[in-house]
Amino acid sequence: MSGGRALAVAVPSWNGRHHLETCLAALAEQEDPGVPWSVLVCDNGSRDGTAEWVRSRHPRVRLLESPVNLGFCAANNRLARMAAEQGADAVAILTTDTPPERGRLRGLHQARAAAPADVAAVSGLIVDWERERLDFARGVMTFDGHALQLGFRRPLSRATAAEVPPAGAELPFGCGGNLLVRLEAFERAGGFDETYFAYYEDVDLGWRLWAGGGRVLFAPAAVVRHRSSASSDRLGLYNRGFLFERNALLTAYKNYEPELWDRIMPAVLLTFLARTQALLVHHNPGGDLLALDPYAGLIADTGGTPSGAAARSGWLEKWRRHGTAEFLRRAARKAGRLLAGQAGQVPVLSDERTQAQLRAAASFLRHLDQAAAARTAVQARRRRGDRDYFARFPPYLIPTYPGDEELFARPGFAQWLPSDFPLVRARLCDLMETE
Repeated sequence: MSGGRALAVAVPSWNGRHHLETCLAALAEQEDPGVPWSVLVCDNGSRDGTAEWVRSRHPRVRLLESPVNLGFCAANNRLARMAAEQGADAVAILTTDTPPERGRLRGLHQARAAAPADVAAVSGLIVDWERERLDFARGVMTFDGHALQLGFRRPLSRATAAEVPPAGAELPFGCGGNLLVRLEAFERAGGFDETYFAYYEDVDLGWRLWAGGGRVLFAPAAVVRHRSSASSDRLGLYNRGFLFERNALLTAYKNYEPELWDRIMPAVLLTFLARTQALLVHHNPGGDLLALDPYAGLIADTGGTPSGAAARSGWLEKWRRHGTAEFLRRAARKAGRLLAGQAGQVPVLSDERTQAQLRAAASFLRHLDQAAAARTAVQARRRRGDRDYFARFPPYLIPTYPGDEELFARPGFAQWLPSDFPLVRARLCDLMETE
């Protein structure tokens, strides 16, 4: 990786003027990186006066205005094209809620200049607002396309070498909140996938960069502070859940090389199905009706009916085992099941997380042809195989969604996983601070 001609800082913003005030002030205080640099802002259809404020208060910032919210991915792709047109050969991506420390830009540029030619990107360190806890240094990917920050929210004083690696360490992907990428490599990889809108676009990019022959290195001297969830909260919790699940499916589908995708795909889809079923059944009124087997004795009279002493003994045993309140609750639920067919009882889909999950499935199906074309393009650019990638960065099996823990513990699920796939089994508390 050469020292570079010039670089641009890309900052997409959606109704984030109050964050931009801090972010742009911090950029104005940056140490000289050693090459010409500029700041580019994409206003994503904001309604808070962002564009007018930038023009009046920061006239040297180059402003790109969109009448609608393009999303993080499309906004950065447009800023990358603007940077290339203005002579930059690298773009340093920044979110509005991550103001950089003074040495951030210099740290990214120096890491880029010192890196070998096959390094496509360098990723900096992200800490919490108080600079006490870790936000992102190294990430891990799960077998089904999700990703997690290793050591997230752990005190920096306790962060291990695995969680905050040394300068120059190789990463499976960088974080889009503090990432410098060579524009030539970014363009060759296809840029961010705009279908994603936001979330996991950096995981997808990192995998594609690797497959195309590039690498991502860590630059701990490039530090930003993150006001956690300040931007994402405006999307809404369940809208984010939709993006997480939909984008994880897209990441897995597009990027696994053909031989491995054929073998891991059943487990990926079974996991998505099990999560959907768990949400439907356990998080919606009447959802347990969806788990009924009509030929297990509840509806179709196939189970037989105990009589006499045996029946009384069965009721008494259940009463003793569960207690009066629980016994009555279960009896009422069973009566409801028995009457469901006659009374026309149906589940009520009221849980927002369940709705988000179903929307993720619908969106994936709606964009299936587009995803197939993207997969074809990704595989056509491939220069390295997934076995090398996963030898360096083993995928994880981590229960994170309703139903995961039960599913992942079952011997039957293990049969769906390739026997030679290098999975790391872990819990969330092993990877990050969960309390």
